[in-house]
Amino acid sequence: MLTRLRFNPFVSLLHKEVRRFLKVIFQTVITPLVNSVLYLLIFGVSLGQSIDSPGEMSYLAFLIPGLMMMSSLNNAFQNASSSIASGKFSGDLEDLKVSPLSSQQIIWALAIGGWVRGVLVGCITAFVGALFFYFMEGNYLGIQHPGLVIFFITVGALCFAKLGISVAFWAKGFDQLSAVGAFILTPLLYLGGVFFSLQNLHPFWQNLASYNPMLYFINGVRYGMLGVSDVGPGKAAIVSLFALLMTHLLALRSLKKGTFQRW
Repeated sequence: MLTRLRFNPFVSLLHKEVRRFLKVIFQTVITPLVNSVLYLLIFGVSLGQSIDSPGEMSYLAFLIPGLMMMSSLNNAFQNASSSIASGKFSGDLEDLKVSPLSSQQIIWALAIGGWVRGVLVGCITAFVGALFFYFMEGNYLGIQHPGLVIFFITVGALCFAKLGISVAFWAKGFDQLSAVGAFILTPLLYLGGVFFSLQNLHPFWQNLASYNPMLYFINGVRYGMLGVSDVGPGKAAIVSLFALLMTHLLALRSLKKGTFQRW
C-alpha cells in the first residue's frame, strides 16, 4: 500500500510541493512569522489602546484573526505561484505536459501544497498572537466556533493557491508576477478588514469594501474565533465558496491556455 502511494503521480507531485517549501523553511515560514510579530507589536500592543474596536473586545483580539488569515492567504498564493515560476525558470515545468496527471490532478496537487504552507503559517501566527494576548490581557484567547475557523482557512488558502497558479501560468516573467502581488494582491489583503472594522468607515467605503472577497475570508475567521464580525458567517461562507469555484475554473483555464515555456 505504501509503495503504491509513493509512486502515485498525484501523491508524488504533492510531496514534492511540500518538500520544496520545507527545504527553505526560514524563508517560507520563519520570515512571515517575524512579520506577524512586528504587526502585533506595532498595531496590537503599541497602538492598540488608541484604536477603537467593535464591542468590548480589545484591539489585539480583533487583530489576531485578521493577521492569521492574511498570513495564510498570502503564503498559499506565494507557494503555488513560486512553484510554477521556478519551474518555468529552470525548464522543469514542461515535464508536467508528459506526466500521467490530468489537469485536475495538477491543479489540486499544487493547490494542496499551497494550502499546507498557508495553514501552517496561519496556525503559527495564531499561536504567537495567543501568546501576546495572554501576556497583555492575562486571559486565554478562546475559539468560539472551531469548525468555522477550519472551514474558512481551508477554503481561503485553497482559493489563493489556485489564484497563484492562475497568475503564474499567465505571467511571462518575474516582473509580471511580482506586479500582480504588489499592486493587486497586497492592497486587497490590507483593505480586507485586517486592521479595521467596517463600522469605522464612511458608508461609501463600506459599500466599496463589500466587493472585496478578502473581507469575507477574514471576517469568517474572525467570527469563528471571536463570535463577532462585520459580515454574517452565512454570507461569508457563500461568497468564499463562490470565490473558490471561480479561482478553480480560472486555474484550469490558465493551465490549458497558459505558457509552459522557459523564462
